[in-house]
Amino acid sequence: MFRKLLLPLCMVLTFSACAKAPATPEAKTSKLFAMDTVMDLSVYTEDDSLMEQAAQLVSQLESSLSTTDSGSEIYQANATGSAALSPSTAELLEQALDLCEKTGGALDLSIYPVVQAWGFTTGTHKVPSREELASLLEHVDYSRISYCAATQTVTLPEGMKIDLGSVAKGYTSDRLIQLLREKGVRSAVLNLGGNVHMLGTKPDGSLWRIGIKDPQGESYFGILSAADQAVITSGGYERFFEGEDGTVYWHIIDPKTGYPAKNGLLSATAIGAQGVYCDALSTALFIMGPEQAADFWREHRDFEAILVTDRNEVLITPGLVDSFRLVEDSPYTLTVIAEE
Repeated sequence: MFRKLLLPLCMVLTFSACAKAPATPEAKTSKLFAMDTVMDLSVYTEDDSLMEQAAQLVSQLESSLSTTDSGSEIYQANATGSAALSPSTAELLEQALDLCEKTGGALDLSIYPVVQAWGFTTGTHKVPSREELASLLEHVDYSRISYCAATQTVTLPEGMKIDLGSVAKGYTSDRLIQLLREKGVRSAVLNLGGNVHMLGTKPDGSLWRIGIKDPQGESYFGILSAADQAVITSGGYERFFEGEDGTVYWHIIDPKTGYPAKNGLLSATAIGAQGVYCDALSTALFIMGPEQAADFWREHRDFEAILVTDRNEVLITPGLVDSFRLVEDSPYTLTVIAEE
């Protein structure tokens, strides 16, 4: 299941070649549907085959990581309790388990059956009973996932199922950026269903400008200027349903409770050099809530963040003071997270 985001970010400016450098190649663009989302790739290259190579890489990763494709390694692990993994899947699983540990379990790969119970994997939504959730939560514990690096084999306890969808698009963008660098590309921007990942600057040397989606509106509430970074957002507005009592339930589930995370945030954006890290953090920070998320940043300081609270505040880490701004007439107030 890959439908973590539904286009929460948008590119503010069009991509144009540098006027004072005629030798700069025009952008080659590609649109493909993979991992349950639309992906837009814009790459400044003269290599006509590169976009096809990128599409093949995405297809290869999707076929290994899908929870619904009976031929995938993750499907095999969930169906039988174990699976031999390809190098890419093994690498991602190792990274994901490390991130589960680093976030104190706010990110947990084994939450998948709980998400299924809410109907977010099928679109047939329902509110599970407390008894059903309690039974499912007995099998939610990433630390019980057994991975053998020597044989690249994963083994799951009985009753557990995993999903790498919370990190799959971030990992995919990392791999795509790696491919482009190896081919000599200096400028590109990838939008994998809202997961934006930039390679270098724009061809003229200026920064890319990224609009951050307003979780309470149709447009964006702020603009980030950046280069060579991944910018990934999670929010309750992405996929949700309304219960019979009028309560809104969204798809980001707190592994501790089995219920949608409602800890004071409407969206969380993570910015950093590594897509898989930002993908994981956007979910984990949202689940943590503003206070714990701020504490997490103070402890690690290896990423930047934009947090939108349910009190119409936008909290940003200090490293974004000169690169992020609210749009004109924004309903939000901007606060910089204290360093101590």
